[in-house]
Amino acid sequence: MLPRMGTTTEDASAHSWSSTRAWLEKTLSAGERVERVERLRGGWTSEMRRLDVTGPDGPRSLVLRSFVTPFFVRHAEGLLTREADILRRLAATDVPAAALVAVDATAQHCDHPSLLMTRLPGAVRLDDEGAEARADALARLLVRIHALPVPAHDRPRTYQPWAFADRVTPPATTRRPELWHRAADVIRREPPPYEGRFLHRDFHPGNVLFTGPDDAPQVSGVVDWVETSWGPADLDVAHCATALALLHGAEAGLAFADRYTAAGGTLTPDAPAHLYWRLLDTLGYGDAEKVAAPWRTLGRTDLTPEVLAGRLEAYLDTLFTQYG
Repeated sequence: MLPRMGTTTEDASAHSWSSTRAWLEKTLSAGERVERVERLRGGWTSEMRRLDVTGPDGPRSLVLRSFVTPFFVRHAEGLLTREADILRRLAATDVPAAALVAVDATAQHCDHPSLLMTRLPGAVRLDDEGAEARADALARLLVRIHALPVPAHDRPRTYQPWAFADRVTPPATTRRPELWHRAADVIRREPPPYEGRFLHRDFHPGNVLFTGPDDAPQVSGVVDWVETSWGPADLDVAHCATALALLHGAEAGLAFADRYTAAGGTLTPDAPAHLYWRLLDTLGYGDAEKVAAPWRTLGRTDLTPEVLAGRLEAYLDTLFTQYG
């Protein structure tokens, strides 16, 4: 088991970690050893662990991402290879991302496909307290990400939609099924033309770390770069906006586009096109429970399935009012 590398506060796991432990020991610098392992909360696609390491050059902390569920193991090579490439690219920018230490995307050496990176300072903050100040900081950060120069030959893959018109199913508790069918009809058409940008593609408050007080938060890191893509800035804005609507209410989600443009970002001026991108992302949150389960482990126990379904439907309604 991985915990034998040192003391740990980690829960017991049914998975074997002996090969991963051997890989880590070979990966660390000469004289380094893992003193402590802690299972991190807040994710659902992979298992995340903090490794506290000591050695001749002093202590440091690393983070190990491992895909263990069958679906993500099948896709791990593409996901982890992409994240490793992106972390190498971001090292030369001012975007606060982790530094890549090592990757075994096909589990050639580890028990599971894994990526090892440096640990960033700060923590995820999801409370309503200070949410507006954090939203402004998120908008400024997203503008910086979208402004990263990317040569045509070095672009990440083109974005992939996470919602399809024929698969849209209104929540069982909905009182307005026609709203969902109307939204499905919008994304049924061909995507609008767009000017491509470097996208995080999974940019939301659960993937950004903060330090500082609630009234003056400072972004200390952006994590989870496995879905990085090339596409319209509207799509990244839409993804963060939907998350804000689920966390803090429909108006918080609706306001994020204005925060983004106020920070210097550019979105399509065409309202129908903007609505398309917003709905394409919102409908991708059809299973909002899956997204919010990690949020509850971080303290947002108020986000019940009923609350989430109600907020998502209210957000759909506000989008049509604003852009439809």
